[in-house]
Amino acid sequence: MGNDGGSIPTRRELVKEAARDRTTTELKESQQEQQGYNWTTCPLSHRPLAQPIVSDSLGKLYNKDSVLQFLLPAEDGASKADGEEFLGGRIRSLKDAVEVRFEVDTDESTAGKNGGGRRAERWVCPVTRKALGPNVKSVYLVPCGHAFSESAVKEVSEESCVQCNEPFTADNIIPILPLAQAELERLGIRAKKLKESGLTHSLKKVSGSGKKRKKNGDTAIGIPDAAEVSAQVDQSEGVAKSRTPQTAGGATKPTSIIKDAATASLTAKVLEHEKERNKKRKLGMNDNLKALFSTGEVDKGTRSGDFMTRGYSIPSNARR
Repeated sequence: MGNDGGSIPTRRELVKEAARDRTTTELKESQQEQQGYNWTTCPLSHRPLAQPIVSDSLGKLYNKDSVLQFLLPAEDGASKADGEEFLGGRIRSLKDAVEVRFEVDTDESTAGKNGGGRRAERWVCPVTRKALGPNVKSVYLVPCGHAFSESAVKEVSEESCVQCNEPFTADNIIPILPLAQAELERLGIRAKKLKESGLTHSLKKVSGSGKKRKKNGDTAIGIPDAAEVSAQVDQSEGVAKSRTPQTAGGATKPTSIIKDAATASLTAKVLEHEKERNKKRKLGMNDNLKALFSTGEVDKGTRSGDFMTRGYSIPSNARR
């Protein structure tokens, strides 16, 4: 700092640019980048979006297996807390989510063109054939879940879905990943009205109290409990039934039945994944750490002991 030929830099020399607000163009570019990520990646599992895909009351998209894994009881409280913080209590059961049915363009696929976490399917509007994504305002209908471009729904102006003829109302046209504050407020008011009416986002009735469920022998949510049953799919009948656990007296206790074979198959996969992960956690230390410790009683100071009980012995030729 002194007598060494150095100098003390001033703030003007250190700060290249003064702090400023971002321009409208920069804000739009940031929003576009975030929308592109939300259209290709599940926020719960941070994996690429792949059908089946579900949406909550605010139009956000998730992988269905990620939602099932979140609903199942887990030993890892940290991951559960992260998911709860993001969802904000919007999904308590599968009734709070609607499966979004995108039409896949079979003529043109983006496989091989997009890298990283990009999805390989190209979703299009069945009416206008526009590609659904961050550049096109898209909506889906409740309760059927078919996805369209917003312009197609306005032009058709019918009271039933053009794909399945399921009736719907204007209030049940849900924008996908909305950005406008007015749309978010409308969706929030809709969710509040449905809750007051005893309905969920999918227009199904809210599950009854815990006492009634326990009396009837059903589980608390609309999927099998991980501690009691594991879902099995009957391919011949297309119906998935959970195992019937035995009570203390040996009588069978009725359990919940999943009528959707696809949901039951996905639930079985999630349960199997959870079982394997719990097994790995129960193992505790890995083989390298276990090699440092003995499993039985070993005399200290002997060569047969392990690293922790063997101690240190002086070679005989080094003793005086």
